[in-house]
Amino acid sequence: MYEWVFFCVMDMSTYNKPYLTFQQQLDLLKSRGLEITNDTAALEYLQRLGYYRLSGYLYPFRKLTLSQNPETKVITYKREDNFIPSAKFEDAVNLYIFDKKLRLLISDAIERIEVAIRVDIAYLLGEKDPFAHMNPDLLHGNFTKKINPFTGRTKYQDWLLKQEQLVNRSKEDFVQHYQTKYGMPLPIWVEIELWDFGLLSVFYQGMTISDQNKIAAKYKIPNGQIMQSWLRCLNYVRNVVAHHSRLWNKNLVDQPKLPKPGEMPAFDPLIGNAHITSRVYIALCILIYFMKHICPRSRWKNRLYTLINQFPEIASISINDMGFPAKWEQQIFWKN
Repeated sequence: MYEWVFFCVMDMSTYNKPYLTFQQQLDLLKSRGLEITNDTAALEYLQRLGYYRLSGYLYPFRKLTLSQNPETKVITYKREDNFIPSAKFEDAVNLYIFDKKLRLLISDAIERIEVAIRVDIAYLLGEKDPFAHMNPDLLHGNFTKKINPFTGRTKYQDWLLKQEQLVNRSKEDFVQHYQTKYGMPLPIWVEIELWDFGLLSVFYQGMTISDQNKIAAKYKIPNGQIMQSWLRCLNYVRNVVAHHSRLWNKNLVDQPKLPKPGEMPAFDPLIGNAHITSRVYIALCILIYFMKHICPRSRWKNRLYTLINQFPEIASISINDMGFPAKWEQQIFWKN
């Protein structure tokens, strides 16, 4: 422990960037070639949003240099501190505003999907056992029995610990009422209302293959493996949204598994395209698909379509950076 602390102290001592006032931050951006037409407005954004958050939206405007290793011939890319000639502070702000609107729309859809899948799981497993989530015999053996050699625990044990923490922290009236009247544990249709999307997606992954497939079939998804990968992807996106982080051109850490050609024709044009499946576009397609089944009369897709067409007009950036393919409007997801 002491070695780790010493390492951290030594590591921090190598950080030599000075503290900058908001005005100094603005001057630094100007010195690097960023066009700022309204100093007062720019200072207000720096004070409200922070230099570091805005730097993520300024990053695409920094000069890009290429170099090749003479021996391996490997080409590497490096972003310089200075900005390209056309870079404007206003463009970064517009990207931020677009990204914020996108995150709000995504949050709306994920909430509806989360609630619907809670009902699916509680309804399916509750029929077998009111406390099915506490009954390992009703779950997949890899989830309940396979021990992680690094932790000495199963995924199910880790999951139980997290859900117990959620219950103990809960101040919900319905939880206190149930505890007072019936005691613990809570039946699955009560407790599932406390699960966050992460806990929900992990539990779905821990269900038996048969039960996973039954829920996947409700949404006309070929199998539970595909659906569980979709839930993991949406959980990652949800975490980005919840922390108000940049999303529009982010690489997805949890990338979804796509169906085989012909299983879900709408996804066929996306299969094998690494750029699409690693960016937010694939998550938007999955959200549209789920929303079609969960809220078929919702105009959520229309609002998303309108927002995408309001993407800021910036010379060096486009929705292709979000994974959108050429002629995306002609794909099945966006029609009707």
